[in-house]
Amino acid sequence: MRSAAELAPRVLEACRRRKAMLATAESCTGGMIAAALTDVAGSSDVVERGFVVYSNDAKREMLGVPAELLARHGAVSEEVARAMAEGAVANSRAAIAVSVTGVAGPGGGSTAKPVGLVHLACAMRGRTTRHRREVFPGDRADIRQATVVAALELVLLVLEADDPSS
Repeated sequence: MRSAAELAPRVLEACRRRKAMLATAESCTGGMIAAALTDVAGSSDVVERGFVVYSNDAKREMLGVPAELLARHGAVSEEVARAMAEGAVANSRAAIAVSVTGVAGPGGGSTAKPVGLVHLACAMRGRTTRHRREVFPGDRADIRQATVVAALELVLLVLEADDPSS
């Protein structure tokens, strides 16, 4: 598996090539994606902002995630992940945003939403939002780290798919 330390510079460079600012909308990772990106010197020309939206109220207030969506699908869902990413783009100057919401454990899981379940989404102005669903193994730290890597991979996938030079 690739590491966040190796993926973050690639994400930043891909954003630079497109002249695209990036925002993060993080629940289960609590800012770890933004931290991985800002660990790289010079990232301020790409990272526009990070939203840490751990509570449902924060998701609603900061990103505009509809309360009805949260009530119907729950915070850990494809629908909410998409709304988070789209809300991060709408509530920032970023052209692209990645969001994550999941059950990092050790508690909080259920049959329908087990520990390790994560929904990720990547929204880009003028493009269809991409979604990825994963169930990561391991303890809380493993799940959160795997989520950071998956989020960075998703951003790269979206940027590369949208890049006419690739």
